[in-house]
Amino acid sequence: MKLIKREEIEQFVGYQAAPTPWHCVTQEQINQFADCTKDQQFIHVDPVKAKETPFGTTIAHGFLTLSMLSHFSEDYGLIIDGAVMFINSGFDKVRFLSPVKVGSNIRALTRVIEIAENKPGQFRIKTEVTVEIEGEEKPALVAEWIGLQMVA
Repeated sequence: MKLIKREEIEQFVGYQAAPTPWHCVTQEQINQFADCTKDQQFIHVDPVKAKETPFGTTIAHGFLTLSMLSHFSEDYGLIIDGAVMFINSGFDKVRFLSPVKVGSNIRALTRVIEIAENKPGQFRIKTEVTVEIEGEEKPALVAEWIGLQMVA
């Protein structure tokens, strides 16, 4: 995460952080996500049946890939000096573009779209996040994620 001063905020609109480290999506991770969400569709959890599909293997749930943004944000996120609380405010846009096959490496690329002070000490940061799949031309997903930071 990158610490920024309040008076520097405007300079960070358009900011692109370095790509996050790669993360390998394992069958164990997919299975745990399936258990947690009760989404046991065979394309995610049955390697034998999934081998017969056009993907040739199991694939991660789209929502698993989306949920990895929380993990990736630890590397690319901006923290306003004095921030005491962070709140996930949701998404303006989420598009799942390519499936993430088991064993694939994924990482996040980001660009800050907007930073606004909604109320005194409450900053809204909108970030475009692209999750790319190593060796694939098309990304797994593109999203516009909105977070709030409360600054003392």
